[in-house]
Amino acid sequence: MANVKAFRGVRFNTEKAGKIEQLVCPPYDVISEEQRQAYVDTNENNIIRLELPTGGNPYANAAKLYEKMKSDGVLMREQEDALYIYEEVFELLGKKYSVKGVIAAVKLEEFEKGIILPHEYTLSEAKEDRMELMKATNCNFSQIYSLYVDSEHKTAKKLDFLSIREPDVSLTDSEGVTHRMWILRDKSQINLICSDFDDRKLYIADGHHRYETALAYRNYCRENGLSKEGDAVDCQMMMLVDMENPGLVVLPTHRLVRNLQVFNKRTVKNLLEKCENYFDISNIDDINTVDDILSEQYNSGKTAFVFYCGGTGCYLLSLKDRKVMKNILPDMSEASRELDVTVLHSLILERIFGINKENMAKQTNLSYTKKTQEAIESVQTGKSCCAFIMNPTRVTQIRDVASAGEKMPQKSTYFYPKLITGLVMNELTD
Repeated sequence: MANVKAFRGVRFNTEKAGKIEQLVCPPYDVISEEQRQAYVDTNENNIIRLELPTGGNPYANAAKLYEKMKSDGVLMREQEDALYIYEEVFELLGKKYSVKGVIAAVKLEEFEKGIILPHEYTLSEAKEDRMELMKATNCNFSQIYSLYVDSEHKTAKKLDFLSIREPDVSLTDSEGVTHRMWILRDKSQINLICSDFDDRKLYIADGHHRYETALAYRNYCRENGLSKEGDAVDCQMMMLVDMENPGLVVLPTHRLVRNLQVFNKRTVKNLLEKCENYFDISNIDDINTVDDILSEQYNSGKTAFVFYCGGTGCYLLSLKDRKVMKNILPDMSEASRELDVTVLHSLILERIFGINKENMAKQTNLSYTKKTQEAIESVQTGKSCCAFIMNPTRVTQIRDVASAGEKMPQKSTYFYPKLITGLVMNELTD
C-alpha cells in the first residue's frame, strides 16, 4: 500500500531570512496579486517568490532565486532524514479546533492502482503552471493534503505523544490560525510511523493538481534520462491526517452562474417550474438566514441548496426523492449520485442552463466562492446572474467517492484552514 518515507527537508534559516511569520504564506491559488506584493514588501525572502514567481520568465526566475537563497544560507537542507509533525489550531464560528498530522515523502502511484485516490476533477491550466515550476526548480514548495483511515487512531496517538514538547516552529498567521511544527529525527520513531501506512490507502483532500503534476514530472524525468526508478522524483511531499480527526473542517463552495445570453424573470420562472419535478421548493424571505437554514438541512441529512437571483429573498430547493438520481445516472455509484453538487450539476446546471462539463472545466458560465456573502454580492452587483449556495461535502463522502474510483465535480470541497506554505520544502534530489 502507501509507501511513506522521511526526507531531508529544506527550511528557512531564520537567523538570515527573518522571522518565520514573515516567510510563510497561504497556498498560491488563493492569493491575489495585491496580497502577493504585500508578502514580498514585508520580507523579500517570503516563499511566495518561489511558489508564485513573476516576471518575463517567472519559472527561470524562481530557479535562480531558489539557488541563491540556498547559497546565501537563507534556505538550508536537513543533514538527515526527518518527519515533520504539523498542527493547525483555529477558531470557526466561536468553536476551537485543532488538526494534527505528519508531513512525509510519499511514493507516487497511478490512481488506477487504488493506493492513492483522488476525489475531484482538475483544471489543465493549473497543472501546466505547476509543471513548469517543477521543471525549473525540482522542488516541492508546498504539501499535498491527504487523509487515511485508522480506526484505532494509533498513528494520531503516536504523533500526540511525540509532540508533547515545545514545537520547533510556531507562528500565528493573519487569519488567527496558529501553525506548529515538530521535527522528528529519531530513526526508530520514524520507522514506527512510516510502517503504519504499509496497509493503508491515501485519499487526496487538497492538491489534486499538484499530485497529477508530480506524476507527469516523474514521467518526464524518466523519459528524458533525468531520473530512474527509485530516485527522489518518485516521491511527493504530503501532509497525512487521520480521516476521523475531529479538527477536520470542510467548507462549502458556492456556485455562481454568469455570462448567460438571456437571464430574466421568465428564466427564473422556467427554472422553478422544471425544478418542481424533483425538488420541494420553499420561499425564504431573508437571504441573510440561508446559512442557518442550510445547516438544518445538512444536520437532517437532506440534499438541499439555495437558489438566489437577487433581491431580499431566495428559494430553498430540497430533493424529493434520491431515487431519481439512480434513473438519471445509473452507471454512477450511490456515493457520487447523492452528493449535493452532483444533484445540482446534473438536474439544474446541465439540464436547465446547458452548462456541460467542458463549460464547467473552462469556467465559461460558472465560477466559485466559499463565502456566502460574496455569492450574494456577486448577484446583487450584476457580476453573476444567479447563485447556488451550498452545504459542505462530508469527509465520509470524499472517502466513499474516491473508493468507488470516481471523482466529484471541480471545487466540491474546501478544507479549512489551508496548509501554510514555507514551513518545510522537499528538494527532489537524492
